[in-house]
Amino acid sequence: MLPLLLSSVLMWAMIINRMLYLGALEKYDIIRNEAKEYILHDRLPDTGKYRGLRARFVSMFLKKRCGKSEIDQYILDETVMSVNTMLDQYLAYIGVLAAVSPFFGLLGTVTGMMATFDIISVFGTGNAKAMAGGISEALISTQTGLLVAIPGLYMHNLLLRKAGRLKQRAASTGYYLRRFV
Repeated sequence: MLPLLLSSVLMWAMIINRMLYLGALEKYDIIRNEAKEYILHDRLPDTGKYRGLRARFVSMFLKKRCGKSEIDQYILDETVMSVNTMLDQYLAYIGVLAAVSPFFGLLGTVTGMMATFDIISVFGTGNAKAMAGGISEALISTQTGLLVAIPGLYMHNLLLRKAGRLKQRAASTGYYLRRFV
């Protein structure tokens, strides 16, 4: 049960982190025309006011920009890739932890059944109360594994969709801004 508890706490910490991070990127953003103006005037957006994806995108690009159009095109592409990497952070780990949770539960099931068979070997099958403890341990760990996995997989898919929408926004912003660098 301890590995299941640790993986659950770690998974939910990452889920909460990603929900807050991706949620903030969807709000308080600049529109595409504002992004163009920041690029044309080589001015960083006010990050205290704007914390959205486009504002971060423009800030990242302007910090790396060299002023030569051909090189800036590559820097723009690299900025899209950097944003995509930021958006994907922890998502694979969340998926893995959600997927292995039932196996941790199964491990507890095997342990509980082994304890039950040890009791049977000592007391025989006549002591139902002694056997019930091992069977109960087996069922609780299986149930806990599923209770961790099902919401974890749901949240993983929700976060993947949210990150996918933001990746599309980053790609379209990069494509739009290519005309102005």
